[in-house]
Amino acid sequence: METAVNYLSFRPKLVECLRDYSREKFLRDMLAGLTVGIVALPLAIGFGIASGVSPGAGIYTAIIGGFLVSALGGSRVQIGGPAGAFVGLVYTIVTQFGLPNLLVCTVLAGALLFIIGAARLGTLIKFIPHPVTTGFTCGIAITIITTQIKEFFGLQMDQVPPDFLEKMIAFGRALPTANWPTLAIGVGSIAIVVLWPAAWARRVPGSIVAVIVGTTVVWLLKLPVETIRSRFGDEAFPRGLPAFHLLAFDWRHLGDLVRPAVAIALLGSIESLLSAVVADGMIDDRHDSNQELMAQGVANMAVPFFGGIPVTGAIARTATNIRNGGTSPIAGIVHALTLLVIVLVAAPLAKFIPLTTLGAVLVVVAIRMGEWDEFVLLKRQARSDAAVFLVTFFLTVVFDLTVAVEIGMLLAAGLFIKRVTDTTHVAAIDDKGAPGQGHEAVKDMPAGVLVYRVFGALLFGAADKLDNVLRRGAADARVVILHMAAVTALDGTALNALENLHEKLRHHKKHLILSGPHTQPYFLMEKAGFLDAVGEANVVGDLEAAVARARELVATKKPPTRAPF
Repeated sequence: METAVNYLSFRPKLVECLRDYSREKFLRDMLAGLTVGIVALPLAIGFGIASGVSPGAGIYTAIIGGFLVSALGGSRVQIGGPAGAFVGLVYTIVTQFGLPNLLVCTVLAGALLFIIGAARLGTLIKFIPHPVTTGFTCGIAITIITTQIKEFFGLQMDQVPPDFLEKMIAFGRALPTANWPTLAIGVGSIAIVVLWPAAWARRVPGSIVAVIVGTTVVWLLKLPVETIRSRFGDEAFPRGLPAFHLLAFDWRHLGDLVRPAVAIALLGSIESLLSAVVADGMIDDRHDSNQELMAQGVANMAVPFFGGIPVTGAIARTATNIRNGGTSPIAGIVHALTLLVIVLVAAPLAKFIPLTTLGAVLVVVAIRMGEWDEFVLLKRQARSDAAVFLVTFFLTVVFDLTVAVEIGMLLAAGLFIKRVTDTTHVAAIDDKGAPGQGHEAVKDMPAGVLVYRVFGALLFGAADKLDNVLRRGAADARVVILHMAAVTALDGTALNALENLHEKLRHHKKHLILSGPHTQPYFLMEKAGFLDAVGEANVVGDLEAAVARARELVATKKPPTRAPF
């Protein structure tokens, strides 16, 4: 019963924060929430457009998803909403399966996130290797930049192809149609965001200044620059929250949607927990990863019913929240309410925002999110890690994030297995010890007894090492001792190799003695019945006892037949 209760534990950080909440903390949270809400406005709109959906979809996601993540999450300061990490993935899903199926994928991903969190599996995300996360982070940054080329240059194109190579070819062909006023506004917007003083940005973010200036210049000068209104119409920007509506779902497409749904869940979990870890370092706190994933799951299951897209924790907005004094989830809730007020009050003005300005904001975000120093550090890294990073980066840019993560994880897992295998050694021990090992020697070794010391994890990648060594030396032995005191782990494949070894020895009236097996190998062999097969007397605690047992067996038994190892 206690285990079941622990697995179903649902304790939002908000409950803990409200216990000692004060007026001073509320004022700090309110100011931080207002600032983050203003910062989030152009990002939410831009991410919605870049993802191939409407500006309203990005706004709905930031309002509803941001509110739920803050109210139910496991971090004090996490800010949820649409994120640049999803841009390429969402755009691909919309292009291949359509918007209705994207909403279904998001609900499925939310359910998977909630299950992972409820099952207390949130800590498993940390096992994703660093080269994989940095590889797809840099790849995502490039993907975001490429999605903004059309808007930034004002290219005349009917539709942007989803594939990278086709997209680049299409951009090249459309380059002569570039709109110079559009490009000028885009470059000016980037300059404002980049050059805006950091001291002023704490109160008035550079992205908001760029949006205001860009919109004002286009409106006053009547420049032929595409805006939200000219692209999406008067109803593109929401004037309130949309009504709840059921999803259009076709069971025949369920099999096709599982893979992209898993990709959304995997990416969402990585991004949200990475953001929470960064926030922990900034405020000296510790988040609840399982609670955070459950909150992300609830948010992703809810927003599609209001037309929203995938939700995750946003590192840039979370850092902005902290730098502006946010201390509790109340700041995130205020951020969502701020966006709602903007939607209700300023929607008519927001329709005139130039798309090139939004593109400029997203380009700066992409450049800042990319971990570009990883390319400089490649020469210092192991070749295997560098290869995983480059492959993941290449696949993210050229194909899609799903393929990149899958293949990157497979490469990382294979390299991990190889590294573990390389650390496993099997060496013969004589009266002078194991050559090159520097470990204990065996004194007064009986004739016909071979001792092998196994060091490291004896897993499926290293099981053949045991077999190869024994083939070379055990043919004339009467007793084989495996000194396993340094074996840290044992798996089924290696256990099968041990069983085969014992069976061959037993068939030729020879004996196997196990010396000093540790806890995990011992219990695995016991559970499989291997210790019973070897015999209680042949499983001893140390090498000295193993040699004593071998001496007894050699003295009492007739010479065996030669084993064909």
